Amino acid sequence: MGCCWSCIGGEDGGAAAKESELVAQETAKQQCINVRMSSPTINVEESLSVKGTGLGLIGTPIEQDAAYWEYYIEIHGKKHLDTIMFGVSGKKDRTFYTEIEEKEQNSGIPSDANGTNWMRPIECQDGDIIGVSIQQSDLPMIQFSHNGEMLHEKAVNRFRGIVYPSICLPTPIENGLKVTAVLAENKFQHMSPHAKFGPIIVARSIV
Repeated sequence: MGCCWSCIGGEDGGAAAKESELVAQETAKQQCINVRMSSPTINVEESLSVKGTGLGLIGTPIEQDAAYWEYYIEIHGKKHLDTIMFGVSGKKDRTFYTEIEEKEQNSGIPSDANGTNWMRPIECQDGDIIGVSIQQSDLPMIQFSHNGEMLHEKAVNRFRGIVYPSICLPTPIENGLKVTAVLAENKFQHMSPHAKFGPIIVARSIV
């Protein structure tokens, strides 16, 4: 009898409220840095903030036609850092990172297949806002902005398959770099290139 309460709805619909709560929990779970898909050398703080080095993926695939999100940069102790990479990446797992590590150890040089093909380096300073816009029906497919100014030379014309919002942090010279992804539209600091670019939406599975 103890489990029957969840099936009984009141005047406001208890079952519907329960479903809404589960949807909200699932959305929050997906809209964060996914530890299993990210490099073991990435440190996740407060779900959307990262430190460390390597590739970090947000666990929400881009399935809508056009999306926009931002990154807030914190760099303490340095004036600039020119190797932070932004963009998207295909789905990753621990096997991917193990293979990359083995290739680099055997060859002594960084691997070219490190998951950053659809990412671009942007020089950043403390307090900078990097915007990323992605569209799947027009070119260029990925665009970047730096404090609201479009970086047309950084655009990525095409990508293939399902992709995830990604960031790649450089090998830290010091522990002063922290990057926070901003996915909520009411927290965006700058405008997207066009009104069609909305915040990332978590697709719901119909069972």
